Amino acid sequence: MTDDKFRDPQGGGSLILAWQATNKTVLIVGGGAVAAGRAFNALEADAQVVIVAPDINAELRYRVDRGQVSWRSRKFEDTDLEGVDMVLTAIGDAVESRRIVEVCRQLRIPVNAADINDLCDFWFMSTHRDHSVQIAVSTNSKAPRLANRIRRQVAAALPRGTGLAVEQIGRLRKRIREADPKPESSKRRMAWLMQLCDYWPIEQLANLDSDNIDSLLEAYVRNDDPQTIAIAQDSASVISSDGVPSPVLHGQLVSDSAILAQPLDKRGKLTLVGAGVGDPELLTVRAHRALLEADIVLADKLIPEPVLGIIKCEVYTARKFPGAATEAQDDLYRRGLEELAKGRHVVRLKQGDPFVYGRGGEEILFFRKHGYEPEVIPGLTSAINGPGLCGIPVTHRGVADQVLVLSGADRNGALPSIPHYLATRTLVILMSVKRLSQITQLLSQSGHPPDLPIAIVERAGCPDQRTVRGTLETIVDIVDRVGHNAPGLIVAGFAVNVLSDAAIEDRYLDESTLGLHSTE
Repeated sequence: MTDDKFRDPQGGGSLILAWQATNKTVLIVGGGAVAAGRAFNALEADAQVVIVAPDINAELRYRVDRGQVSWRSRKFEDTDLEGVDMVLTAIGDAVESRRIVEVCRQLRIPVNAADINDLCDFWFMSTHRDHSVQIAVSTNSKAPRLANRIRRQVAAALPRGTGLAVEQIGRLRKRIREADPKPESSKRRMAWLMQLCDYWPIEQLANLDSDNIDSLLEAYVRNDDPQTIAIAQDSASVISSDGVPSPVLHGQLVSDSAILAQPLDKRGKLTLVGAGVGDPELLTVRAHRALLEADIVLADKLIPEPVLGIIKCEVYTARKFPGAATEAQDDLYRRGLEELAKGRHVVRLKQGDPFVYGRGGEEILFFRKHGYEPEVIPGLTSAINGPGLCGIPVTHRGVADQVLVLSGADRNGALPSIPHYLATRTLVILMSVKRLSQITQLLSQSGHPPDLPIAIVERAGCPDQRTVRGTLETIVDIVDRVGHNAPGLIVAGFAVNVLSDAAIEDRYLDESTLGLHSTE
C-alpha cells in the first residue's frame, strides 16, 4: 500500500521568498525606465541603491537629487561589484549584460538581466502593495503580461482595508509579546491570534483603534475565546467589502398591523435562497433567476464573491462580528421587514442549503409571524457536496452505508456529541476545523481507530478549493504544517480514500471497487 501522507513535488516552479534587503547594496546597471522601476522596487525594500550609467532618466535624477540613490556617471566596471549584494542589469547591450552576469556568477552575487531570462538567477514578479501586505504573481517568465492581469484581479478581490488590518494585527501581536514574552507561551500566543485572524472580518480588524487593541490585549490575558469577544466600535465607520460604510439600522421594526393592513398586491415578496458551495454555476436555475429578479439581496457574510458577482441590485451583507451574532441577525430582520414594507422583492441569500445548519427554519418562522410566507429555493449543502467536489463520496458500496452530519459547536459553543465508532459510517463535521485537535480527541475517546482516514475539505466549490488528507493520528500535525483556509469541514471515515490510488489495497474495499482506480 502506498503512503499518501506526503505530497510529491511538482517541479518547474520558482522558490518564492521575501528577501530582507534592509541596508543591503543593490547595484543597478542602466539609467532608463526599466532601471528606474528596479530602483523603486529596491527602495521599497529599504535597500541601498547604486546606479551605474553614463546618463539617467528624469525619475532616477529625481531620486539622485533627493539622496534616495547614488549615481556613478559612467559605464560599468568590474570593480563596481565590490561589497554588492545583488546586481540588476537594465541595458540594451546583450553582450555586455552576459559579461556582467558571468562576473557576478564567479563572485557568487545573485543577478538579474532584464529581458534575458536564461541569464537570471531570479525574476521580478507582478506585485501589489497595501501597507505591509505584498502579493506577488509569477508565471515563471512565460506570460509576464498575464501576470499583471492576474495580480489586478487578485488585488480587486481583497476586502477593503486588508493592509490596515495587517498593521493593526501587527500592533496587537507586538503588545501581546510584550505582555507575555515567555518562550513557553509562544504556542498560546500563536493559537489565540490565529483564531482572531481566522474568525474576525477583515473590515473590523482594519477599524481597530488603540482602545480596541487594549481591550483585545486584556482579553488575551484573561484567555477569552476570540469568537466571544465583543468590542465597542463606531459602527458607522466600519468599512464594507465594496468600500463604503456598512449601513446600520437604528429604527424600530415595522409593526405587524401596518404590514397586514397593506393590500396584497402592494406587499413585498421574500425568497429564501441557498447559495450552494461557492461556484455560481452550481446554483439552481431558480436561484439564479431569483438573484437577477431581486430588488435587494440580504446576504450572509461569507457568500463567495463569484456568487455575489452575478447580482445586479443592492447587496446588504450581514454584519456578523464576534460576540454580536444575535444583533447581526436582528439587523437583517429589521432590514428585511423595512424593504418588504416598501413592496420590494427581498432575497435572503444563505450559504449552502438554508435548512442544513443555516437557521433557515428560524427565519421562516420570524417572517411568517410578521405576515410573510417566504418561497424557499434549496442550495447544495457543503455537508454532502463539499466532499463530493473534492473526490470523496460520503457513501460507497462495501465501505460506507450511512452518513452522520454534525456541527462543530452548538448554539452555546459546546463540542458535538460523537457516537461510538462504526466502521461503515462517514462522519461530516461542519464548522469544526478550528477545533480539530479537540475533535480528534473526541473521536479517539469514542473508539475510532488511529488509522481512520480524515480529510479537511476547504473552500469546496471555489477556485482555490483544497483537500488535506491524513489519519486520526496524523491529521492535526499535518494541518499545523500546511495551515488551513477557512471555511472548511472535517470528513472522517474509510470513504475518504475510496477514490484515491492509495486506497486500492485498503482492507475495507471489496473487489468491485477496484475498477475505479484503473489508469487504462
